Amino acid sequence: MAYQSGSIYKHNGTWFLKYRTTELKDGTPTRVHKTERLCSVNGEQHHRLCVKKTEHRTEKSVCDVRDKIMQTVNAAQSNGTPQQDMSIVDFWEQRYLPYCEEIVQLTGKARKKPSTVRGYKQIWNQHLKAHFDKMTLQRYEPFMGTQFLQSLTGTQGKNTLKHIKALGSTLFKRAVIEQRIKVNRWHDVSMPDDAIESKSTKHYTLEEAENIISALVDHVDAQLVMALSCFLGLRPGEIAALRWEDFDSESVHIRRSVVRGIVDVPKTAESIATLPLIDQVKVPLVLWHQKSGNRKEGYVFESRNGTPGDLHNLIARVIKPHVEGKDKCESCDKVPKKSGVQWKTLYAGRRGACTAVIESTNGNYAVAQALLRHKSMTTTLNVYKKAITPEAFKNGMKLLEAAATNGKGK
Repeated sequence: MAYQSGSIYKHNGTWFLKYRTTELKDGTPTRVHKTERLCSVNGEQHHRLCVKKTEHRTEKSVCDVRDKIMQTVNAAQSNGTPQQDMSIVDFWEQRYLPYCEEIVQLTGKARKKPSTVRGYKQIWNQHLKAHFDKMTLQRYEPFMGTQFLQSLTGTQGKNTLKHIKALGSTLFKRAVIEQRIKVNRWHDVSMPDDAIESKSTKHYTLEEAENIISALVDHVDAQLVMALSCFLGLRPGEIAALRWEDFDSESVHIRRSVVRGIVDVPKTAESIATLPLIDQVKVPLVLWHQKSGNRKEGYVFESRNGTPGDLHNLIARVIKPHVEGKDKCESCDKVPKKSGVQWKTLYAGRRGACTAVIESTNGNYAVAQALLRHKSMTTTLNVYKKAITPEAFKNGMKLLEAAATNGKGK
């Protein structure tokens, strides 16, 4: 293969590089012309090798960038292996998505959990598909991703931008593994400095949790759902997947979760654990067990078909009406009185459990991490630990006062 020097030219204030290469087109090696945008005349970076921004890009400085690019191009062509470029959209549809959904023979399950794939598809359809459009893997540059994330700062919060960046990076990482590109272009995509922090997630205080459970006095199954969320910190999918066999007199064993009707193992390996039962959970558990006929097996919140019940229906038809006092409860056929508590979703119970156990143990974060079953303490504190109550703050200051007072005599 003859050595190419490549040619540069300037158009509309931007420097471009033009060269020829071999790509696979429908499985056949084909010589094609390629053009890459390098940088603007005023020094604005467009190509990843234009690492140094200058006030003005002369022809000589652009030639230096050209030479670096052509070294890579010539090295790839010299080994006789065509560059297998393809559009990013095609790579998603034909390679990456099938890879995520592929059934692994060793486990009999898909490589990625259905809930994970569903999240990927949502991010792809809402944001990334239109962005990538007809761009190919090898032509994509980090500045494109950085500019794209910047363009979303007016409509999307920081957490959403992080999810978009994570999927983009994962997608290109797979392309590297398949040797379609040599470098993960999204590794150098930068998060916008001015990204707006997402709104703080809500949680229930202990008082609010107790008021909700009291408002559900005629619906012990709903009371148990709220108690498992607000006092044991279980995720909604873990609550729905509970079986009577998971309980003994003092503990509950978290073994599975259900997402959109699909029963699987919990979210992470650390989520599989045994949690001690406290009285606030034991009482509605015993009452619901009795009302369910003292069954020894089967799902605790079972549907008529013997499958895990849909908690969304229970929340909409029973729990929310009793919390908000706006709509008729379909179970008792009346509009309940307001509980005085704002409905904040089941996950607010999990966050509240984390905050409450930290406060009640004088800041023992390890207990909260064990309760929520997080692998990293950082997740427990950054995502789930909420601001302490004024009463807890006062008690903490009293402990400080006592410590300072006792220390004076030493």
